Amino acid sequence: MGERLNERRAQAEAEAAAPGDAAPYGSGTTETAGVATVDNVPAPPAYAPAVAARPDPVAAVPWGMRVAAEAGWRLLVLAGTLWVLMKIITAVQLVVLAFVAALLVTAMLQPTVARLKRIGLPRGLATAVTAILGFVIMGLVGWFVVWQVLENIDNLSDRVKDGIEELKRWLLNSPFHVTEKQINDVAKNLTDAIGTNTESITSAGLQGVTVIVEVLTGILLAMFSTLFLLYDGKRIWQWTLKLVPSAARPGVAGAGPRAWRTLTAYVRGTVIVALIDAIFIGLGIWFLDVPMAVPLAVFIFLFAFIPLVGAVMSGALAVVVALVTQGVFTALMVVVVVLAVQQIEGHVLQPFILGRAVRVHPLAVVLGVAAGGLVAGIGGAVVAVPLVAVTNTVVGYLRAYSMEAAVRTVPTPAPEPEPAERVAGGRE
Repeated sequence: MGERLNERRAQAEAEAAAPGDAAPYGSGTTETAGVATVDNVPAPPAYAPAVAARPDPVAAVPWGMRVAAEAGWRLLVLAGTLWVLMKIITAVQLVVLAFVAALLVTAMLQPTVARLKRIGLPRGLATAVTAILGFVIMGLVGWFVVWQVLENIDNLSDRVKDGIEELKRWLLNSPFHVTEKQINDVAKNLTDAIGTNTESITSAGLQGVTVIVEVLTGILLAMFSTLFLLYDGKRIWQWTLKLVPSAARPGVAGAGPRAWRTLTAYVRGTVIVALIDAIFIGLGIWFLDVPMAVPLAVFIFLFAFIPLVGAVMSGALAVVVALVTQGVFTALMVVVVVLAVQQIEGHVLQPFILGRAVRVHPLAVVLGVAAGGLVAGIGGAVVAVPLVAVTNTVVGYLRAYSMEAAVRTVPTPAPEPEPAERVAGGRE
């Protein structure tokens, strides 16, 4: 029985392997590597309608739409990345502004450290001397401004009262037909508004205390960051390069020093231009006998670091002080002095001192200042222009570096043989 069973198995396997013993037409299947495939599929009948093959879905989409879709999702990814980045910056805004301020102060003080090291001072001693002198000078300037304001506040308040009385008399005698009752009503309304909003003013005062605490914290962070950047800036930069992918590291390593030179040139040039503005405008308002000429000059110096807006604000402050203390003629003369100095600054000083290294298009300046002010207030407006200048330098260098790298990777064609070489090769 076992022998008969084996014979029947062999016969069945032989019949299955024979090509003539296949399954019925159109229904047979063959299992190859575990996958069943249909053999001998019949052709459609002649009366069946012709059906065109469906194209690939990718090929059916127009080329312009495909390009727009590819660019669109990449733009969405970039927008999402920028949104997350702005959220992070907003959450740690104090730390970011303190570090950026430290970078600006370091760019201003680092050349002094380099000079002290060249004359033989150790790195730590040169950093300590430069930082102490810089912080002491800044502190003395702030103390001098506060001292001058406190010394002249009584005189200024008396002059402001006299100016208000003079303005009141001018309004009474002006062709606008303003009566004394209307002026008194306006003054009473202002007093009532201040009394009604006492709670708001108190809360604003408490917020002012919070702002003072945050400002002091930011100043301390900026001081410590400046010390470490002056002392160990090179090693910090080398550590930062290790975070960059190795393929992009050479380009970033070349762009970094150029960005630092641009930032240094911007900060030093801005300091020189602001100092010249403060000196000449301060001398002008001092000769016009405007009170608090020195504090106003210091405010002009500080506001010069805010492009576009700072000059207008500092000039308007000087004009208002001159108007309420000295009258309309002195205020007009202050306007003339401010406009003359700012015209000289814009057309002579900035192109000559800053040069082409940090030249930025005016539209980029306006948009950068507006965006920085919306994101981080006055601090954002201050750092907007140097950020735009540094970005311009970095992008220009990376574009030139990528083009140079592309040229280097193109294979050089082999030189064609000379005619003599061709003849010799033909004879051989």
